[in-house]
Amino acid sequence: MKSTTTKEAKAKSISYAKWGYIFILPFFLVYAVFTFYPQILTIYYSFFKYFRDGLTWIGPEFIGFDNYKALLTPTAEGTIDILKYFGNTVIMWVMGAVPQFVIALALAVFFTSTRLNIKGQSIMKTVIYMPNLIMASAFSMLFFTLFSTVGPINSLFVSMGIIDKAFDFFFCTISMRTLVALLNFLMWFGNTTILLMAGIQSIDESLFESARLDGASGLRVFFNITMPLLKPIFIYTFITSMIGGLQMFDVPNILSNRTGQPNRTSETMVMYLNNYLGVSKNFGMAGAISVVLFILTAVLSVIVFKTIDRDKD
Repeated sequence: MKSTTTKEAKAKSISYAKWGYIFILPFFLVYAVFTFYPQILTIYYSFFKYFRDGLTWIGPEFIGFDNYKALLTPTAEGTIDILKYFGNTVIMWVMGAVPQFVIALALAVFFTSTRLNIKGQSIMKTVIYMPNLIMASAFSMLFFTLFSTVGPINSLFVSMGIIDKAFDFFFCTISMRTLVALLNFLMWFGNTTILLMAGIQSIDESLFESARLDGASGLRVFFNITMPLLKPIFIYTFITSMIGGLQMFDVPNILSNRTGQPNRTSETMVMYLNNYLGVSKNFGMAGAISVVLFILTAVLSVIVFKTIDRDKD
């Protein structure tokens, strides 16, 4: 009798587990079709000679690792282009990321401080996040106009006597890289600030109160309580910022008029990739560059994660 009752109860019970899989199924289908499959094709074609010569398509013809060998072969000037452009990308990302995280951390601590009890936080969050809503291309065109030789910045500097004649910001390596870094900083520091604020607000307030009662200074509270407990969010924002920085394209592409001027010192990895993918339609070389970029990104992410997440004795 008991066995029959148990069977009837199981028959009448409803399992909702399957609905969870049904709800997440569309994501995996879309990801498989529009992301995973193209990624596999990219790796596949990186081992082929496959490009367009005029109106004629050459290939696909299997050539093994020849595309990768070509990428690592020095040019007539003795430089390896992919390493040069990778260095350009890292330099411009670091120039923007360092002030981005320093200022974002300072603002996050400032806005979440219960001692200061800042009013109007919602408005402030909206204001600092607004640059992130502007398209990078529009932001870049604005800076291109402002800092051109006939733009208002040069006119202001000349009228103030700071410079004698118009300075071409886009043909000086330092100024060009600085403008790219400044643009990336302005677009992303608000997003980073909000993420770090969310991380700080998730920390138990009693920990801060106990530290203040024990006479801990603000710096000691920050380094001994805030930063250790904020580490997971900080690692997430730092690694995602690095991945986005290594994929930098639109800002330097517009400011340098697609040339990477001066002397290719502002050309990034994705701009280099676009030369093969968008201009010459060389899918084999473009695939090889994409794979190398993926490997470099993965290696740097692991290094950063292991370095920041290292436990103290």
